[in-house]
Amino acid sequence: MTDKNFVTSLDKGLQVLSCFGRQHARLTVSEAARLTGSTPASARRSLLTLQALGYLDSDGKRFWMLPKALLIAHAYLASRATPTLAQPLLDALSERTRESASLGKLLDDDAIIIARSTARRSLSIGLGIGSRLPAYCSAIGRVLLASLPPGEAERRVRAMPRQPLTPRTVYEVRPVLELIARCREQGFAGSDGELELGVRSMAVPVHDRSGSLVGAMSIAVRAERMSFAEFREAFLAALRKAGTTLGERLYPE
Repeated sequence: MTDKNFVTSLDKGLQVLSCFGRQHARLTVSEAARLTGSTPASARRSLLTLQALGYLDSDGKRFWMLPKALLIAHAYLASRATPTLAQPLLDALSERTRESASLGKLLDDDAIIIARSTARRSLSIGLGIGSRLPAYCSAIGRVLLASLPPGEAERRVRAMPRQPLTPRTVYEVRPVLELIARCREQGFAGSDGELELGVRSMAVPVHDRSGSLVGAMSIAVRAERMSFAEFREAFLAALRKAGTTLGERLYPE
């Protein structure tokens, strides 16, 4: 980045802040440096600055997040119409189906969840707002990739890290691209035990009133409840209706 207005230190600090997660709840300087691809000295400065600002705490060796970091997520959720309008629709869909429903957008190689309603039958993967799902093997990610021009989708799939998360994960380039192409034709995508064994999910695109894609809406079930064919028959129409209703309420942002 050569733009004179670009603040490199801010970029490094935000990278450090975003590397915390379920698998990285407490980080040392060397771990933060590895996760962000920076030097230990740079990571240490960012960590200590974030600690001084009240976003992190530390015992002198490891650092962890403090509640002040929620202000960043809240600013997005409170200032954008899409998650605000989506939440009651996701709640209604979840209440009707007794399953969990989510809305996501494409972020780099992942789908990031921006709104979610969790049913009583919660999934063990424990998704929440801000969770990221690999785009190549999640239903919501495949819908988002299918919204791209075919050439761009193929370029991104080939470039992104892909690995089998379960024995059922489709991760090789050609099969993934075939599933994305099928999503373009059918208007929905599925993922059957690819992120977590025993979990099935479906997703549909959501377009605003101008026809622009604003995200993808998904629903997930435990596999023991029903086959994928039964899942699609029972819930695809309701999922599509919720997605259409949201789109009709959204003006271009």
